Amino acid sequence: MKKTLDPLEPKADKATVRRHNLSLVLRAVHDEGEATRAAVAARVGLTRAAVSSLVEQLLGSGFLTESGKTFSGQAGRPGTALRVARTGPAGLGVEINVDYVSVCVVDLAGTDRVRLTEHLDNRDVPPGEVLARAARIAARTLESAGEQELRPAGVRLALPGLVSGGTVRQAPNLGWNQVAAEDLFGQALGALRPGLGDLPVGSENEANAAALAELWFGDGDGDGTAAGRTRARSFLYLSGEIGVGGAVVVEGELLRGAHGFAGEIGHVVAEAEGPECRCGSRGCLEQYAGQAALLRGAGIDEDAGGPGVAELERRAAAGDALAVAALERAGRMLGLVVSGAVNLLDPEAVVLGGVFRPLMPWLGPAADGELSRRVVSGLWPAGGGRLRASSSSGDAARGAAALVVRDVVTDPVGYVARVG
Repeated sequence: MKKTLDPLEPKADKATVRRHNLSLVLRAVHDEGEATRAAVAARVGLTRAAVSSLVEQLLGSGFLTESGKTFSGQAGRPGTALRVARTGPAGLGVEINVDYVSVCVVDLAGTDRVRLTEHLDNRDVPPGEVLARAARIAARTLESAGEQELRPAGVRLALPGLVSGGTVRQAPNLGWNQVAAEDLFGQALGALRPGLGDLPVGSENEANAAALAELWFGDGDGDGTAAGRTRARSFLYLSGEIGVGGAVVVEGELLRGAHGFAGEIGHVVAEAEGPECRCGSRGCLEQYAGQAALLRGAGIDEDAGGPGVAELERRAAAGDALAVAALERAGRMLGLVVSGAVNLLDPEAVVLGGVFRPLMPWLGPAADGELSRRVVSGLWPAGGGRLRASSSSGDAARGAAALVVRDVVTDPVGYVARVG
């Protein structure tokens, strides 16, 4: 019986091969931070002559720069150091959350070059208005980026809730359902800056974007004691905001699930008959460990936002019994739910970001205790360092912007063709 086979890809021609090799070379320099032609050739498996030709094209297109000489410690002449350019293509990341909008521009190296954050109450505000606000902040950010000779290659929105195909399917804490966020943002930005009307706009769940920032930029300072530790390649990331977002990274890649919605740990039920959640269920984790629950438990106005979190931290540091008890209770619930995820997924680490980061001294021990009691592998002893605060070097806006840069680095020819 004759089998039905998938159609084969067309045979690669010279232009396709060169396009692929340009990406290989650019990615090698990008990932190393600095490299000679000889080092790049060794890494990508091409001849030095071929790499030199590709490097010249990347230099001419403004993707790479040369600076000085570097010595490898081996015989032979020193090589010229190659780095990705600090001007030219850049990524624009826009994080929209319940009580703030944060926008940043990163260069090809992923360096955060411009950032604007505005604290706004976006709850129950029409989605188009929220996205227009974000576009106005983005437009101002791009003006500053232009002064540094950075040109946006695209935009990524980092959004709370279930995000798929450019649409926010559901974001309970914003009150959004079936919102075409990419289209609305793109139209608003294009109206403000007509020259950017065709700028590619993408979207990502905010916890996913923050997890990628942790993966790519995490500097090992999360717990304040383990600077320089090895970055985890497989970890569970929890983003503490008004709600609790989550992301799963496995061997350096996001685990998205069948429909792209993996990681919604904030809506894992901690108590079946617990408080009603905005998602329609009861007893979800964020009803015990979300920002509003933390503030409310400490006797602080649950709508106080960032200043409220700072006050909670101040009270806990001063030994306020109510604040400390609220944080310990939230930590226990975090540990209870996260231990189930650890038993299921076996990650190297659990990373707590967002408002959890500054509150780790009080949340962490309680969560750690639950993990040590409930994780069956025996690899999560209390104080073992697997439960970590996120790095100070990344957040959802930076992760979203870096996704744009990754697209450019993956296909520099495509970028040049698009922008002319």
